[in-house]
Amino acid sequence: QVQLVESGGGLVQAGGSLRLSCAASGRTFSRYAMGWFRQAPGKERELVAGLSWSGGSTYYADSVKGRFTISRDNAKNTVYLQMNSLKPEDTAVYYCATARGPYGYPSSASGDYDYWGQGTQVTVSS
Repeated sequence: QVQLVESGGGLVQAGGSLRLSCAASGRTFSRYAMGWFRQAPGKERELVAGLSWSGGSTYYADSVKGRFTISRDNAKNTVYLQMNSLKPEDTAVYYCATARGPYGYPSSASGDYDYWGQGTQVTVSS
């Protein structure tokens, strides 16, 4: 059974930083692309950062480029999202997800991911 457990969310002032972690189990983690999505109230879920199975290819939404960094530690079965220079518009529930098939690249379509974490709230105050 595949499980993804996020941690690291919280309340931070604008300009601050947070690091989200997603611990995976039940799958050969290193073979799968991973994504961090977010969903704000009244908005659709969007991919903010993705990482290929090898770690050699990344995707960032325009709104977070230069501020967020996705990385993975396959030895720990964990993917991270380092978020710097946070803005109030980054406020959302953040989810990690693992791609459906192995050896792939990050996709912006949520349907291309088959397992999701429970989400962690990030709130940025102005």
